[in-house]
Amino acid sequence: MNIAFELNGKPVEAEVPARTTLADCIRHHLMQTGTHVGCEHGVCGACTVIVDGDAVRSCLMLAAQASGAKVTTVEGLTPAEGLSALQESFRKHHALQCGFCTPGFLTTAHALLTQEPNADKERIRHVLSGNLCRCTGYINIIEAVCDARSAYAKSDPESR
Repeated sequence: MNIAFELNGKPVEAEVPARTTLADCIRHHLMQTGTHVGCEHGVCGACTVIVDGDAVRSCLMLAAQASGAKVTTVEGLTPAEGLSALQESFRKHHALQCGFCTPGFLTTAHALLTQEPNADKERIRHVLSGNLCRCTGYINIIEAVCDARSAYAKSDPESR
């Protein structure tokens, strides 16, 4: 089936079998490999992307379900001039090690802070609890997201 949607601000089309997941479509048909696939059961969060403003497990969503939607991957969070405030905060706080889980944490945190720029530490911890990391102790990840809140509190979306 032919599907069309917006990926990272650009219109895309792909011819995929009906059973193709959004994760596989993004990675294998559209060649955006920042979205990682871990458990393929929606448990680890590595495949999280943003669909119409909400964090979504792309391994559980069919590509056909994204037809007409606005999809943002970790590649879409990076501004042309460098790192976003959230990405910079992850770097500053050493909130990643191997990096496999990082795209899922970044997209989940971005979706949260876009909707709730003043989310408290407990809310951040709760929302990110669905993302698994086998390398860090999560403390630096939570601190990085907390530190990035001020960039989301600003009204200019380009500051994110």
